[in-house]
Amino acid sequence: MAKKIKISINGVFVEIEEGTTILDAARQAGVIIPTLCYHKDLCVAGNCRVCVTEIVGQKRLSAACATPCEEGMEILTNSFKVRNSRKHILELLLSEHNADCTRCYKNGNCELQRLASEYKIVTQDFIRLAPLRKYSIDMFSPSIVKDDSKCVRCQRCVRTCVELQGVNALTVAHKGDQMKITTFFEKAMNDVVCTNCGQCINHCPTGALVEKNYIEEVWDAIADKTKHVIVQTAPAVRVGLGEELGLDTGTRVTGKMVAALKRLGFDAVMDTDFTADLTIMEEGSELLDRLKKVLVDHSPETKLPLATSCSPGWIKYIEHMYPEYLENLSTCKSPQQMFGALAKTYYARARNLDPEMIVSVSIMPCTAKKFEASRPEMHDSGYRDVDYVLTTRELAIMIKQAGIDFMKLEDMHYDRLMGESTGAGVIFGATGGVMEAALRTAYELVTGRDVPFENLNITPVRGMEGVKEASIKIEGTLKEWAFLEGVELKCAVAHGLVNAGKVMDAIHSGKSSYHFVEFMACPGGCLGGGGQPIPTSPEIRQKRAEAIYAEDIGMPLRKSHQNPEVIKIYKDFLDHPLSEKSHHLLHTHYTARERF
Repeated sequence: MAKKIKISINGVFVEIEEGTTILDAARQAGVIIPTLCYHKDLCVAGNCRVCVTEIVGQKRLSAACATPCEEGMEILTNSFKVRNSRKHILELLLSEHNADCTRCYKNGNCELQRLASEYKIVTQDFIRLAPLRKYSIDMFSPSIVKDDSKCVRCQRCVRTCVELQGVNALTVAHKGDQMKITTFFEKAMNDVVCTNCGQCINHCPTGALVEKNYIEEVWDAIADKTKHVIVQTAPAVRVGLGEELGLDTGTRVTGKMVAALKRLGFDAVMDTDFTADLTIMEEGSELLDRLKKVLVDHSPETKLPLATSCSPGWIKYIEHMYPEYLENLSTCKSPQQMFGALAKTYYARARNLDPEMIVSVSIMPCTAKKFEASRPEMHDSGYRDVDYVLTTRELAIMIKQAGIDFMKLEDMHYDRLMGESTGAGVIFGATGGVMEAALRTAYELVTGRDVPFENLNITPVRGMEGVKEASIKIEGTLKEWAFLEGVELKCAVAHGLVNAGKVMDAIHSGKSSYHFVEFMACPGGCLGGGGQPIPTSPEIRQKRAEAIYAEDIGMPLRKSHQNPEVIKIYKDFLDHPLSEKSHHLLHTHYTARERF
């Protein structure tokens, strides 16, 4: 048990654990200390100095985020010296910041703006340096806009890219007043190892990093009466959207979200969870096919472990970092791209529509989905499969622009034909969800029985640990799967690219051996995606995960192969999993990229 010490904060004595920082001690005592460079997900930097506090007996102010408490320490967070220093620090930051707030995408959700308001920075005592500097705005990426004029050099984005993702696409260059956040040789974000995951956006306190915005393009499509505009919504959106509209973290808003989308004018509102179920049929079949080729045919060309391919950030990461393992990737497209391909083929035929007149929109918790939709491989329908990708945040903006009172909406259901889903599709939104959904179906296909876990909840693959491992012994197989009798199916789940790198290194070194691995680029999986509401934290991601699992429990069907619309599409259009038609529309390949 940690040693307890006593300190005083603004004259009030508190007992805390030894080693607790002043910032955490103050929060425990109900005292708010402002921060800017600090974030729960990241290491302590202490470089912005906004959180300075006074320690009685010391001349210099101390950064609360980086200073551990000591026995008997007297801390002042609200002295004249502290308030004056914080105000001057904010004024200095604003002097170098392009504070055109009303035209900034982050207006209303900017931490610097909020602090400036709280400290009433209404005068400018320092020379405005922003107009005197030369800044660049990088808009070449289909996912991320980087505006250096709004950067306060807190380095949260750099630490995010290094610590959470292990990508190192962003770095610090130069020193002093010349210091800037940049990329390798100051290349555009689209030309470096950036995975488009958007975690830098989620952790940026200003508008220096934001998603590429396609709201007006979608409005234009809706207004065009010659177009048939359909929209799909990813599973994690339904547990995040409410936060942008004033509801508690993790509130499920599925029915109201559907109603809002119909009010916005979309011609059809459908569920990405449908193609999540379809992904399980294809990817599960691919796993079983590979196992047969390895265990029975002893094929040297067949690669194990099979790695999931639903996360476009992870896909671009492996293309850069581990291109020698591209053959281990499932050939399945992500649910988003499967949906897009089917929207302009299967759906168009069923509704007697010209595919050229269909505009396919997706609402995603992920900025990397914008990049994925733009990949040249994603045109198997004969057209661009997904035309526009909006984040959860962009959908919230559209709802506000339309003047919709979200809480007064009556719940509505998704349109049918690509709108039916199961609980297995829903849990794709949480880390471990793809693995769990695949195991629910694959185990039953092989044995004719439910997976040996209470209420279908495969708990070993759940949770927020960075890497999780699970194994299931296959017993009592059906005759056609007898070759799997007694096989211990070894699985792993990794979320956050730094954890993905650890698993890949373990596989490469031979330290770990798996049959099936789920990788998600973002912490917590899609529910912690780069397009989800800001702020983000471990606690927020946990609440969203709980909401996703609650949605799964409440579904009448919880296994992908039970989805009647999935059964129908194979009967009417795709024939069977891994058929020639499904290979053409639902599968793809990936490309080795330079590592820089």
